[in-house]
Amino acid sequence: MTGPQRPAFHEGQILAAADLSATVQYARGAAVRHALHLHEWGIAEGLALVTEARTDPLTNARYAEVSVEAGIAVDGTGREIVVVDPVVLRESDFEEVNGADQPTDEPYPVFLTAADQESAAAPRADACGAVAGRTRVEESYRILFGRLGDERLVGEQEPPAVGAAPADPPVRWLVLLGYVRWTEGHFTGVETAARGVAPRYAGVRADAVTARSGALTLRTHRNAEEGEPAVVLSGGDAPSLVFGLYQGGGSVAPLMTVAANGNLTIEGSFTGRMPAGSTLVTSGTATDGMLLPLPPGVTPEQIADGRVVLHTHLTPRTPPTATASTLHSVVESAVDGDRRVRCRVRLYDPLATGGEVVEAPGAVDFLVLAAVAATNGGG
Repeated sequence: MTGPQRPAFHEGQILAAADLSATVQYARGAAVRHALHLHEWGIAEGLALVTEARTDPLTNARYAEVSVEAGIAVDGTGREIVVVDPVVLRESDFEEVNGADQPTDEPYPVFLTAADQESAAAPRADACGAVAGRTRVEESYRILFGRLGDERLVGEQEPPAVGAAPADPPVRWLVLLGYVRWTEGHFTGVETAARGVAPRYAGVRADAVTARSGALTLRTHRNAEEGEPAVVLSGGDAPSLVFGLYQGGGSVAPLMTVAANGNLTIEGSFTGRMPAGSTLVTSGTATDGMLLPLPPGVTPEQIADGRVVLHTHLTPRTPPTATASTLHSVVESAVDGDRRVRCRVRLYDPLATGGEVVEAPGAVDFLVLAAVAATNGGG
């Protein structure tokens, strides 16, 4: 087995067509290997399905003219597919494939695939006046309509072997662009996903990603849009890892920051699964009839299924009295199964006229401890 062969030339060599073709083939092979093994195949730019409202002159019915935007895709063979100008989808092509189907609300897949064709450039004459073959091949494409369910074919395609040369003509590889809806002889709309399958976009395979500016940013859209999330890894004098949202000026407002010393700063609240054996605490003051709060991060469901065991401690507070001679005693100080406080006190002033005993609601200082069971509820 030999590796790629790089053409080499010397003075006085007579160059045949095969020599020049080998030069082109070597460069094509290198480009294919780069695209195939350092990147994930898919749509690299554009190629969205867009609609424009139209009216049928015969029926006055409204429908959608569907076009494919200009753009670039790289298929799973490493082949670059370039759509230079927007392409209007032809309804006649759709009918050839799906015209016999019963009416349905399900969207149909639209694919892009590479195709070669002879260039429109005129054949050239050689030195002897004989007409030679065409000297250009146009690396073109075809837009195909699939049947319902054909989107599954995208995931079943197998890439070529390592080092495989570019195929001439190109191997048919389906790049899903999206879906169209069809009603009574016309397109009526487009969809970006159907039946759990969406267009695939080009990516990169790398174990290390570096930034020359000293800051590496990850975001969900090509442009920095206000309100969209971003992750920023910064170096320099104050290294940090920031997760935040873009502001109007393009800066990132931090929601969570990890400093170089490990300190974590969070703008919002922190919730999550508590490790087995951990304890959370909350405290405060409650009056008779109030529901005791749970420590942050603890839910009633965790208590109900035994994942968290709740402990409460109540200390009755001295009630306010009308006179300095009023005596008080606690009749009840407890919390029921619903975490509701029951606190009653009796007040008695021996110096007051009548000397009546009065019972009134009381208040308590509470301490609630939530302990995570050692088995974490078995799950």
